Amino acid sequence: MILSAFNVNLIGFFGARASTVTKATDKKRTLKALAETLELSVTTVSRALGGYSDVAPGTRARVLEAAANADYVPNSAAKMLVTGRSGFVGFMLPLRETAVLDPFLGEYIAGLSSGLSERGRDLFMATVPANQSELTVLQHVVESGRADAIVLTRVAEHDERVEYLIRRGIPFVTHGRTLSEQTDYSWIDTDGYKAFADIFTWLYAMGHRRFGLMSITEPMTFRTHREEGFRDAMQAQGDADTSLVVKHVPRFDTEARVPAVRAMLALENRPTAVLSLTDELALCVLTQAADMGIAVPEQLTVIGFDNIPAADYATPGLTTFDQSIRHAARQMSTMLLDMLDGHTNTTQTLIMPSLVKRGTHAPGPMAAVATVTSPHNQDALSTEPTNYEAASDQSVG
Repeated sequence: MILSAFNVNLIGFFGARASTVTKATDKKRTLKALAETLELSVTTVSRALGGYSDVAPGTRARVLEAAANADYVPNSAAKMLVTGRSGFVGFMLPLRETAVLDPFLGEYIAGLSSGLSERGRDLFMATVPANQSELTVLQHVVESGRADAIVLTRVAEHDERVEYLIRRGIPFVTHGRTLSEQTDYSWIDTDGYKAFADIFTWLYAMGHRRFGLMSITEPMTFRTHREEGFRDAMQAQGDADTSLVVKHVPRFDTEARVPAVRAMLALENRPTAVLSLTDELALCVLTQAADMGIAVPEQLTVIGFDNIPAADYATPGLTTFDQSIRHAARQMSTMLLDMLDGHTNTTQTLIMPSLVKRGTHAPGPMAAVATVTSPHNQDALSTEPTNYEAASDQSVG
């Protein structure tokens, strides 16, 4: 099973752990024997194996190496009795009726679990059946004590999961953020507002005036930020000749995408550039354009977001934004484990995605006469990723 390579324990809502640990009976594999071999205290060895930040990096490395050589595996049950912690970080995995998962989940889980395992924690995944709410499963995981902390993804504009975890006082970090100005939880997010504002400016400078936007119906915060960024940049340009056609479809409804895309491309004055909130939507645009005899990029520019593996293999290769999912997930694991180790600072970080320029963009009809008066930075669409932190790094009182 691929997930096992990421040091992940996969469970159902009422299921048991998917992997079990065989109890080590050999004396050399006990914590006390390991401490005696290293001439360290049992406490120091235990904290080194647990990834605590108060253990010197050199000592931790020596302990981990000795543990690996001795095939030492901590007794999770005993550890939980002593520390009151499970050693797991919880992650909710929604299951769709169509069996469609987020394509970038593999990268995300790889980054998250590798960051956790380096400090002695495991990723505990709880599946969310299509007929149950994610909040219900989250409450079960938290109230049963199965996870010490929680990672949330795909945050909604008003997210009941965030509100619940704040009320419960459970350490958590989110990939994405709510629309409210809450400052009492940590998050990492991609600056979709600026990315879509800048992509408008870039495409406008290339001569495009008729734009299309393939979006989703779900009230996700990233949808709001990206749509507003594009619309605000377009309004700031102040060109009455620009137009925007927007189509919304359920994010995981593959059947609903096709008629929405075809309706947009069949317009008499169809867009010359179509942006999509996700690569999946952009790839659908490519497929339908080819079926309708519309040449990409000569007659239509298509831009995606996420840089999933399929984007590189599309024909032509999809020009898309890369939000460094694996790196962001590792950052989240560090933030969360720092909280568990007693650091109480709330960290809120914006990451500027980089534009991966492949083969689905080209100048538009107005390229020869294009002039740009928008205040947005046209140099922002570098192919090199740029990260910056939000100004607010507050402490939780």
